[in-house]
Amino acid sequence: MTKLNDTSVAAPPPAAATARALPATAPAHASDVARADAARADASALPFHRAAPPGGTGAVAAGGEDAQALAEAVAAAMFARDPASQALGMTIDAIAPGYARMSMPIRADMLNGHQTCHGGFIFTLADSAFAFACNSYNLTTVGAGCTIDYLAPVREGDLLTATASEQALAGKSGIYDVKVTNQDGRTIALFRGKSHRVNGVVI
Repeated sequence: MTKLNDTSVAAPPPAAATARALPATAPAHASDVARADAARADASALPFHRAAPPGGTGAVAAGGEDAQALAEAVAAAMFARDPASQALGMTIDAIAPGYARMSMPIRADMLNGHQTCHGGFIFTLADSAFAFACNSYNLTTVGAGCTIDYLAPVREGDLLTATASEQALAGKSGIYDVKVTNQDGRTIALFRGKSHRVNGVVI
């Protein structure tokens, strides 16, 4: 099974200059708080960085450690039962409420007839980052629609990183932007996803 991450990942982005409280839809169930406490108590065992998003609306507020710990626990649980992301070699590099950063190495079996990465794999990486960002509040959320623009080709051996940031969250609907870059920082694709919250929680 593919490892969730390793110790070679770059440090997460700096915290947002101005953070806000989590939206009113943030979970307040006793079971969620208990899971957050357990995750925080053993944060060193979690396989990705803590990160405050560099922008968007999902920044971690002062005193929001429970929300951060819950986001980490949700991401770990989701990834453990996500064979699609694992099979493609994806890793979760950073997670926070409303934010996720994931990476994927490009293999020979991901190339198309032009010997560049098939756009479907780039889309899948962006879509996975979108999914982890919008489920980070532990409220089961699915994609309602998305668009993607491909800006540059990708070659075998490239390492792609998708950074998903919450742009708006109101009621059951949200908007998330995902920027996909390569190992040189070149922008490869821009993705926008629309989320819809359904019944239930992730963990």
